[in-house]
Amino acid sequence: MKKIPMRRCIATGESLPKNELLRIVRTPDGSVKIDVTGKANGHGTYLKKSLEAFALAKKKKAIDKALETSVPESLYDELARYVQ
Repeated sequence: MKKIPMRRCIATGESLPKNELLRIVRTPDGSVKIDVTGKANGHGTYLKKSLEAFALAKKKKAIDKALETSVPESLYDELARYVQ
């Protein structure tokens, strides 16, 4: 039986299977982007694929804190499109 990798959502704090979460990564050059493959190089964090989790993460600035950088507003727009 294969082990299912679990990750914690930064907004809700829930532990969910990795494939149910969206990975956001800060690349070595300092840019922040959505990692659809889940294998991009850099410091990553996970967010649940729901509008509630997205709104909570934006309100708490959870992505900024987790990646230790300021996240551009364009990334939030891109996340909103991806979650819907």
